[in-house]
Amino acid sequence: MTWQTVVNTADQLGESPFWHPAEGRLYWMDIPGRQLHRLQVASGVRQSWAMPSEPGCMAPAESGGLVVALRSGIYRAHEWGGALALIVPAPYDTATMRFNDGKADPEGRFWSGTIDETRTAANAQLWSLEGRSETPQLVSKVSGATTGNGLAWSPDARTVYWADTPSHSIRAWDWNADNNTLTRPRVFASWPAKPEGWQVGLDNNGGYGGRPDGAAVDAEGNYWVAMYEGGRILQLAPTGETLADWPLPALCPTMPCFGGDDLRTLYVTTASKNRPAEELQSFPDAGCVFAMRVNVPGLTVNFYRD
Repeated sequence: MTWQTVVNTADQLGESPFWHPAEGRLYWMDIPGRQLHRLQVASGVRQSWAMPSEPGCMAPAESGGLVVALRSGIYRAHEWGGALALIVPAPYDTATMRFNDGKADPEGRFWSGTIDETRTAANAQLWSLEGRSETPQLVSKVSGATTGNGLAWSPDARTVYWADTPSHSIRAWDWNADNNTLTRPRVFASWPAKPEGWQVGLDNNGGYGGRPDGAAVDAEGNYWVAMYEGGRILQLAPTGETLADWPLPALCPTMPCFGGDDLRTLYVTTASKNRPAEELQSFPDAGCVFAMRVNVPGLTVNFYRD
């Protein structure tokens, strides 16, 4: 199994990919580039849509269009390129925080974590959009993070995963879908801190293999996580054990998703912004979207329900 470059135009920070099964399209975004992208894989036709501020994540909507988390709040777009209608404003200081990784849950609620761009406090939270058809409101489900990432649900919809990238850890909770509650918090997986003085390409970097970014879960319940600065995707068993380690042609993968008609194509977005010149020389496709065929199919994307 080898990686292929699906999109050879580099994003600054590619993120939030998902496969739309009815359209046969791959969607993703460039956060600092303030762009949503989509690719009709069969035809190769690619489209981009400029956003008024940084998008953090998005999800397809069951009734059509998208729900998008921008810096200023959660918005609804009923068609590609159409009007952006505010659902709820951001619950934080937009000067220092923004929405980050997120997606819809199996019940159709939209979730998004946040990021403290100052990196000085663990005040990022995981928010769930509730009361959608009546009075929409964001409810905080988890706090105490700096960069919320890696949001995913198990196939039986009983476990929620969420990572804090700077702490190099992924947590898990038991989830009650009916009342949307999280219980029994625990560490699902963790890795050593980034060594002081770490440099790209330097041998014996203290065993540093990157830190957890975005993630996706396959049909067998395995958790596939992008290891930012590790140049790899890890496949973790539901127990947290590493099952496979897939090196990438980019050092900074950001998020995987499963796609294709059989959901056995793994797509991965990557980053190029603020990376050292030596790294970009060694990984000239940094920022591009890659794909690889895998043996285990993924789960169909969850759709937001208005």
